[in-house]
Amino acid sequence: MKNLVHNNIGAFLTILIIFSGLSQTAEAQNRPGNTELGLILGEPTGISLKMWQSNRTAFDAALAWSFGRNESIHIHANYLVHEPLQVDRGSLMLYYGIGARTILADDPKFGVRIPVGLQYIIPSSRLSLFFEVAPILDLVPATNFGVNGGLGVRYFL
Repeated sequence: MKNLVHNNIGAFLTILIIFSGLSQTAEAQNRPGNTELGLILGEPTGISLKMWQSNRTAFDAALAWSFGRNESIHIHANYLVHEPLQVDRGSLMLYYGIGARTILADDPKFGVRIPVGLQYIIPSSRLSLFFEVAPILDLVPATNFGVNGGLGVRYFL
């Protein structure tokens, strides 16, 4: 179990380092920047990071605390595709993607995450708001299905 937890942490850190290097190629469109940092509230609750890769794609990740049946540290990373929606002010996007998540607890878990959400970039500010639901298929130590979801706010750096 201990090796599984250490391997999962190493894999997520490697993914985040790769993603941060790729974020330098992002193009800005209706965004005050390419990197966002903020909070997600829900299941899980914690720190949220988003790095835009192009006008339509981004990587996001979270380091959070799960308040479910077994309190634990939750880490996830996703590749997201954004579809712009028509609004009078600001920028509203539907997004969807695929990623991975790990739960670091006495009984660690690793699985696939499929987030779907909405993000609104507030005009004339450096803030964005988002809402997402993410079905989860745990693969390790056993196959299990679950759902995460939350509301969040991020600041463009």
